Amino acid sequence: MHIPDGFINAPVAVTTGVIAVAAIAVAVKATNKKVGEKQIPMMGVLAAFIFAAQMLNFPVAGGTSGHFVGAALAAILLGPWAAVLIMSSVLVVQCLIFQDGGLLALGANITNMGIIAGFCSYYIYKGIDALLKHSKAGALIGAGIGAWFAVVLASLVCAAELAVSGTSPWEVVIPAMVGIHMVIGVGEALITVAVLSLIMATRADLLKLQIA
Repeated sequence: MHIPDGFINAPVAVTTGVIAVAAIAVAVKATNKKVGEKQIPMMGVLAAFIFAAQMLNFPVAGGTSGHFVGAALAAILLGPWAAVLIMSSVLVVQCLIFQDGGLLALGANITNMGIIAGFCSYYIYKGIDALLKHSKAGALIGAGIGAWFAVVLASLVCAAELAVSGTSPWEVVIPAMVGIHMVIGVGEALITVAVLSLIMATRADLLKLQIA
């Protein structure tokens, strides 16, 4: 889902860049007001974990592969605004050091994998968790469904950006991107649920660190 340079046109790059910068500015303001002693190291640990986890690919189908995104896990543990900062830092490092995602497409990648994926997963998780009366099962179900939808929605927006840019026709890029990411989303959900389950069993207090 990392868009390289040359795949989106100038209007899309500028628009998503403005969205990303605005979201990061709001995220910095929101976290500065509420961040505490426990959130700061947790943000660093999560960023390092997501960065490392994204380097590992798992096979999907037809010779393709996918990787963990991590926005859902970050949003569930620390809230959507902290997730925006965590994902932005990961994506910037990947772009500048590993050339994973283009510099001119950085705004689009942050918008897709940081903002959209983070907020989508967070509110789906919170809704299902509340619906199931804040039980352990409810939290895990909400996390899994939220993580899956986050990946699928982010891929849909990514496909739309490519289509609007004229890189690929709508009828080709939408089914291709969304179809494969529906499968990748299953892996995202399983990893998110597994990590969250481990945290619940060992450090359940970390679930109370959300910066809403």
